[in-house]
Amino acid sequence: MSEQSRQEPGEWTESDIAHNARVWNYWLGGKDHYEVDEQVGDQVTSMYPSIGEVARADRAFLGRAVTHLAGQAGIRQYLDIGTGLPTAENTHEVAQRIAPDSRVVYVDNDPIVLTHARALLTSTDEGATSYVDADARDPAAILRAASGTLDLGRPVAVMMLGILNFVLDTAEATSIVRHLLGAVASGSYLVLTHPTLELGGEGNEAAMRFWNENATPPITARDRAEIEGFLDGLDVLEPGLVSCARWRTDGADEGPIVAQFGVMARKP
Repeated sequence: MSEQSRQEPGEWTESDIAHNARVWNYWLGGKDHYEVDEQVGDQVTSMYPSIGEVARADRAFLGRAVTHLAGQAGIRQYLDIGTGLPTAENTHEVAQRIAPDSRVVYVDNDPIVLTHARALLTSTDEGATSYVDADARDPAAILRAASGTLDLGRPVAVMMLGILNFVLDTAEATSIVRHLLGAVASGSYLVLTHPTLELGGEGNEAAMRFWNENATPPITARDRAEIEGFLDGLDVLEPGLVSCARWRTDGADEGPIVAQFGVMARKP
């Protein structure tokens, strides 16, 4: 068990099942996880050694995407769905460093994430940061709650990093995206990442099967065509749908290509 969980047992619900938010925290080098999360995380890593690189590339993509949105695109509102456990360089930190008046709503339905988010996801005086306890499968509830902080009549960046892969039915996942984007103003953005068995990720199939048998929530990969379906009706920014490790990177800082698509698209 991690040092964090020993020190603050009242903030945790002990579990014999590994959970995505905690395992992802483990892969990112955090302390907010249990022994079972380490065990499952290590087993997945042994089956798919690049998973740690995927986690780090996904996090770096978040920083580059929000930097573009807050800077060049002038976005001041963010709806970050599937927040996960807070780490360094969260959405509000990147956005408010560039534009202190940025307003950010985080969404997750994990009580562990809720506890940490309320304690750590603070805001500048000029901006706002709030947390919505809701399931990604209920976009109507997300939008109702988010409207208390965000003005949906103005552009919003809808951030869906590594969350649609937990919606196993592609038609349902597509419906969620369309519901969310249909409710926000013209000039809004969709930012997403998603695991795939393409981009050299074929070896991840067995690791995902192990995950679904030993951890929660279950996960699925999607191919390029399926992910492009989420982008229908949107204007996709360059360089398009690529490995998140290759989205608008400085060539000198590029790490290895990872089997995690990343993309940003604008609602016309």
